[in-house]
Amino acid sequence: MDDMAGRPYAELAASVMAPYVPGSAAAEPLPAHIKSAYGTFEHPAVVPLRQLDAGLWLLELFHGPTLAFKDVALQLLGRLFDFELGRRGTRLTVVGATSGDTGSAAIEACRDRAAIEAFILHPEGRVSEVQRRQMTTVAAANIHNIAIEGTFDDCQALLKALFGDRDFRQTHHLGAVNSINWARVMAQIPYYFQAALALGAPQRRVTFCVPSGNFGDIFAGYAAVRMGLPVERLIVATNQNDILARFFTSGEYRKDRVRPSISPSMDIQVASNFERLLFDLVGQDPDRLRGLMATLDQSGGFAVEAGELARAGENFSAAAVDEEETRATIAAVHQESGQLIDPHTAVGVAAARRLAPAAPVVVLGTAHAAKFPDAVEAATGMRPALPPRLAGIFERPERCTPLRNDVRTLQEHIRETLEQRP
Repeated sequence: MDDMAGRPYAELAASVMAPYVPGSAAAEPLPAHIKSAYGTFEHPAVVPLRQLDAGLWLLELFHGPTLAFKDVALQLLGRLFDFELGRRGTRLTVVGATSGDTGSAAIEACRDRAAIEAFILHPEGRVSEVQRRQMTTVAAANIHNIAIEGTFDDCQALLKALFGDRDFRQTHHLGAVNSINWARVMAQIPYYFQAALALGAPQRRVTFCVPSGNFGDIFAGYAAVRMGLPVERLIVATNQNDILARFFTSGEYRKDRVRPSISPSMDIQVASNFERLLFDLVGQDPDRLRGLMATLDQSGGFAVEAGELARAGENFSAAAVDEEETRATIAAVHQESGQLIDPHTAVGVAAARRLAPAAPVVVLGTAHAAKFPDAVEAATGMRPALPPRLAGIFERPERCTPLRNDVRTLQEHIRETLEQRP
């Protein structure tokens, strides 16, 4: 870690990811892919730290092409897909589900790539207008947007059903861009090292507070801890859809209805990456894990044992932040520092100020404020300006197919679309 301190981000990222790829064909060209991916970011530091107050820092993860933290992983993943497909001489049908930001980042990573067709599902009417238009105004012929009648959890369930159908998966060469794809998580681990090293690690322990929906971003932080990064706490910050906060408080993981919020990317009740943490909490016992997940499917929830909850408490704390507190936090940060933050980041700031210990605290800034202009303006009276990258987004025509929440309907749409493509 001492050797990593002060290195350019692309070099640090290559060092952190190297242990995950030995023996892979991608191992040798990985540093070049990483350098190319982060060359698309507008800030020279790629993921800069901004100080908000004496003990609170904001890790800005939104300087990529689509102004959200998903770019950090997906700009690399798109290049890895391209490399591997070219090496094999094959094609891939990428499918993804989004609660707002994954979709546009995946589209930006996959657009115009000759060996990829991408189908991106979003819940109709449950993403911000900017988020939707970032997906639906992309004119690339290999990009196919689908609006599902339902919630993000419905979109994610459809995605899992596609991969669960072995014949369909193999016939159409499915690949994933959601964080169920391990490369997504792997590519997010380095920025925890970058921020901690900048604040004095490994001699100084740092707390991270992460706005959490699908649990992939904070699981990358847990992976950093398992790699040896000295982290004081990992704080799980949720909005009013608080299944994760309830779990870390009570040990019970129980689905509730999804309530729309001003932080829509976190409007999730079933966090797919939580299974990865749960596997460790139950002592890496696959039978125990399968049993818990079967209970979740059958009865809508499960409870872990006291020792398993205590194991979670060794690294994690959690807090839920309601709509009123989110708006108040957006306003307070702007008044105190002049900084406009988006609602998801505000959830993180609110949770950090409530739970953080005395150590330096880093809140992950997950999206640019301009992606949620209505919520930010309502809280501060200031409407964040659209960055040049989004210029004209409200004038471009949209391309999107609405579908009902049914896996057979979705499969037929994908099949017909692929048959019509050259």
